[in-house]
Formats: sequence, C-alpha cells, structure tokens
Amino acid sequence: MMKWLAIHIFKWLGWQAVGDLPKGVDKMVLVVAPHTSSWDLFYGLCTVFIKGIPAKFAIKKEVMFFPIGPILKWFGAIPIDRSLVTHKHRQVDMMIDMLQTHAKLVLTIAPEGTRKYAPRWKTGFYYIATHAQVPIALGFIDYQKKQAGIGPLYYPTGDVAQDMHNIQAFYKDKVAKYPAQGVH
Repeated sequence: MMKWLAIHIFKWLGWQAVGDLPKGVDKMVLVVAPHTSSWDLFYGLCTVFIKGIPAKFAIKKEVMFFPIGPILKWFGAIPIDRSLVTHKHRQVDMMIDMLQTHAKLVLTIAPEGTRKYAPRWKTGFYYIATHAQVPIALGFIDYQKKQAGIGPLYYPTGDVAQDMHNIQAFYKDKVAKYPAQGVH
C-alpha cells in the first residue's frame, strides 16, 4: 500500500526514485545528502517505500511518545537513549553495536547532522561504517532534477581525508532544496 502511494505521489509531483541497493549486501550505512529541509525526510521516505529499502534511522528516544512514537517506529526509527552516551560510549559506538548485532540493517544518516548550514560533514557515519566493516551507500535528494535515490556503494579504505573527499565528490552535482545551507 505504501509503495503504491509513494509511486503515485512521486508521479504527481514529477519526481523519480532512481538507483537500487545491490543484492546480497545486508548491512550498510546509507548516507543521504544534501539535507537542508524537512521535506528531505518526505522524499527520502517515498524513495525508501518505492525501492523497498529496509532503512532504519536513529532518533532520540524523547520523541518516541504516543502517538508519534509508534508511527516513527513503523517508518524505521530506532530510539537512542542519549543518557547512555558518555565519553567512553558515544552514539557512534551505539550505532556500531547495532550494525554488529543485526543480521540485516540499513542505517540511514544525514552526514551534515542538521538542516542548517554546516561548514563540513560530520564523520560519524564514516567511523560507524569502518568499525562495523560495512559499506557506505550514497543516497541523495536532488531538487533540481527532482530525483531521490541510491548511488554507488563506497567501501572505506581507512584514509578518512581521501575517502571523505571521494564521497563528497559524488554529491557535487546534487542540488539541495536550500543550496546556500548545504556544505560548499
């Protein structure tokens, strides 16, 4: 039902869901960029439904109250208890643990970490993928082309600076809803 609805919404709005996750890869970090608007979640969820991606995303447990909590959980939210975050056990470690304990998990992260202007991407997604030994799927939302989808998988090499440069190069031609708020 949701796939049918998402397909028709995209068609009505003139959008396309493009690309697919490769078969046989059960765990990965799915980065989605650029992220400058709350609308990104809408287009991202439509793409997830259309493409049948079993995506999950971390969210602070405080927003998981009734009636919103069950809806968010149905959409793929994984509540994170930030009170458990200490200098020895970071949120990144919690996500690594999630990837290591699940047989299948597509963990979705917006590398900017905010919809507001961020001078650079946060690297947590990179460290999660590296330590969990999973690839990074390059997801995108392009308002100019009216496309949302999945690009290639990227396998981290351990050279953070070079890998971040290579990953961000994929996004150079992707246009955010509010381009001035994106990473330049």
